Amino acid sequence: MFRNLLIADSGKGHVEEMVRMLQDVPSLKRARATLLHVVPEQSKAKAEDHRAEAESLLGKATERMGLQADSVKILVRDGDTKQVVLKVAEEIDSDLIVMGSRGLGRLQSILANSTSQYVFQLSTRPMLLVRDDLYVRHVNRVMVTIDGTGVGDDALRTACELISEIPGGTLTGVHVVRQESTPTRGGRTRADEILDAAVQRARGFGVELRPMTSFGKDIGRAVCAAAGEANADLVVIASQDRRPLVARGLVDLDKLLGGSVSDYIRVHAPAPVLLVREPER
Repeated sequence: MFRNLLIADSGKGHVEEMVRMLQDVPSLKRARATLLHVVPEQSKAKAEDHRAEAESLLGKATERMGLQADSVKILVRDGDTKQVVLKVAEEIDSDLIVMGSRGLGRLQSILANSTSQYVFQLSTRPMLLVRDDLYVRHVNRVMVTIDGTGVGDDALRTACELISEIPGGTLTGVHVVRQESTPTRGGRTRADEILDAAVQRARGFGVELRPMTSFGKDIGRAVCAAAGEANADLVVIASQDRRPLVARGLVDLDKLLGGSVSDYIRVHAPAPVLLVREPER
């Protein structure tokens, strides 16, 4: 599953608590972790003081997270946090970025210069976002969105690999139906077929998937409602948002304004969100 974590720790929020909870998962407990703190651009004297303080704080954070010291790299960098997180993720070839989020949406993200939103928008790597206003729980109930696409299958695989390592863990697969469809002669709808295929694929990973259908014209709202109904501890979603290389340094204002489904779920889901990106081809 995930073997190389980048944990962007600002010293605030519930990221440390989330990482500690994930130590219950054997493969994540064995993963290498880079604990990153970014020192804002400032005078050299202040930066040196800040750097020394950050290194000390990160050392203590390692203990609080329950991480093995020999599997953790402490990294303090100067610069713009948004750019540094993206750059370090590429440098260390991270397969999961863990960040906190204030849960800002739409225009707020732009006005507040949201770091997590910027990274969420531009990173091509899986991300685990933990909002500051959430009560973080041990991961036992995982919900994954099922859409019948290739990238949706990647999210399903990730969710199955995760839940297979959690004793007594349950996995719910939710498919959102935006409008009623006509059943076939066998009384099955397209949604039934998609969920049936997901159940069979999950069984291939040794996992029993609980199928769930959610109705609503707004997919993001329907997913969040389903997560609440399932009492999910973690929501796994897929994103097909792909951008050409020339545009990766440009923020898509429509999506920052709340136009994307994944962005709505990031802000409103009642549990931390694990975003699985479409792999590079």
